[in-house]
Amino acid sequence: MKAFHTFAWFTIEACMVYVLYAGARGRTDRTVGLAAGVVTAETLVFAANGFHCPLTAVAKDLGDQTGSVTDIYLPRWFAKNLPGIHVPLILAAVLLHWRNYRAGGTTAGNGPGAARFIPDAAPEAARSN
Repeated sequence: MKAFHTFAWFTIEACMVYVLYAGARGRTDRTVGLAAGVVTAETLVFAANGFHCPLTAVAKDLGDQTGSVTDIYLPRWFAKNLPGIHVPLILAAVLLHWRNYRAGGTTAGNGPGAARFIPDAAPEAARSN
């Protein structure tokens, strides 16, 4: 259970980091939307479960008296404070992407109103034209 919970946490955190990184770089695209969807889904599940990890009941069913799932492979203080750490990160991500949206421009196939997208390298065919 501890390894599964750590993997789930790492996956969600990787999505959160990517959403923040892309927002800071001025990029809003479908990949960001997918990562933001993962973070949003986790946030909604967490809120719908009374702001407790939904794995608490699973931990109790597996024999943990407290149902604690904060024993993931992280420092205890960090694991216990994840909700408080995430709120400012989610707000920062929303603000960054809102800024990108307001800046206008387009991204890879997302149409008008999305943030500006500057590719790292142009394809050969585009350079010859």
